[in-house]
Amino acid sequence: MKRFILFVFTGLFAASAHAQNDAPPPTTDLFIVADMENLNQFHWKKRPVIVFADSAEDPAFIEQLELLNARQDELMERDVIVLTDTDPTARSAIRLKMRPRGFMLVLVGKDGGVKLRKPFPWDVREITRSIDKMPMRQREIREQKER
Repeated sequence: MKRFILFVFTGLFAASAHAQNDAPPPTTDLFIVADMENLNQFHWKKRPVIVFADSAEDPAFIEQLELLNARQDELMERDVIVLTDTDPTARSAIRLKMRPRGFMLVLVGKDGGVKLRKPFPWDVREITRSIDKMPMRQREIREQKER
């Protein structure tokens, strides 16, 4: 059910963005449901941004997904993967580890460390600025310039 809700939200936001812009929306696997035991599969590959809420109808959750969906390219450029968890009763391993209280945004680095926690929606511009200050991202930028 969580996957269906996320699929519907993603589809609605993509359709809305497409209606406002003639360019086709990016087709990506940027958004996934956080139903894994841990984040090891992303270690040194992706920067997980985890969005927690007590319900998929939480206005802060909806706003955060809209903000993230509107600037997918910037997130993908920084190897971000967005994980969502809107079911506190499932008591997922990630939820138990992060211990959110209602809505919470968590940025995890490629090294697996928590880099940022916010109890309110955050703009992609601020998220990418935080990522761009990380030493690993600085190295990635230098390596891109050298090519």
